[in-house]
Amino acid sequence: MTALTAVARDDAALEGMITERVRAAGSSFYWGMRLLEPRRRMAMYTVYAFCREVDDIADGDTSPESKIEGLDGWRRAIDAIYGGAATDSLPRALMGPVAEFGLAREDFIAVIDGCAMDARGETRRPSEANLDLYCDRVACAVGRLSVRIFGEASDRGIAVAVALGRALQLTNILRDLREDAGLGRLYLPDELLAAHGIAGRDPDQVLAQSALPSVCAALGARARKHFNDADAAMALCSRHAMRPARLMEAMYRGLLDRMEARDWHIIDARLKVPAPVKLWYVMRHGLL
Repeated sequence: MTALTAVARDDAALEGMITERVRAAGSSFYWGMRLLEPRRRMAMYTVYAFCREVDDIADGDTSPESKIEGLDGWRRAIDAIYGGAATDSLPRALMGPVAEFGLAREDFIAVIDGCAMDARGETRRPSEANLDLYCDRVACAVGRLSVRIFGEASDRGIAVAVALGRALQLTNILRDLREDAGLGRLYLPDELLAAHGIAGRDPDQVLAQSALPSVCAALGARARKHFNDADAAMALCSRHAMRPARLMEAMYRGLLDRMEARDWHIIDARLKVPAPVKLWYVMRHGLL
């Protein structure tokens, strides 16, 4: 485990460390979390800090065996949280949100399992089934934790988590093709690549193929369908509770729009939501 799991001097110091970790990450998710009332916001910050911790283990420079060992340490920490016996700082901080919002142990374990897939190299040209499993673990599981904290723990809220999680993760995959290739990862599914005549597992070689834009367009269409499914489920939920989800959807849908506008022929320049557009999204979904 990393520095955040060391025992902080007190709860206030720990909350300050967690808040700074989230702010420094520069994630679009930060703005969605900022829309929440303080106790829900701190709960989301703490869940996000957990996700960053396990993700950093999977993305580290150590051996696969060392990464799995680190992730197994988090499995034990989750067991301690649900057994009421967590002592390290970040697991201890998670105990409050787990109890208050009824967060499910299996969702935390799913996130760890998804990171383990990265650590073991299972995300290089995965099958369609494995890609879907990966998306469920690293994105939908986080969504399921999130909607409970937002205050929409209904089946409708879970439907939003499932659809929006897949939409966001597929958009991330399309945005980060070159960056992920630098880590030896290739999340584009085997069956889709094969259908467009692309062979091989080397990420750089696959990204150099002339048929790549067609693959990206097909995966982008899939992401857009998930966004539409999320919209339909969100319309049945509390509008106030879903404000963070609507903001994240707007930002990531905007990213997808920009990638589609480039016709998938440029993958080396990582797209971001421009600051004025991001501010507009925050104002629109924070005030409505």
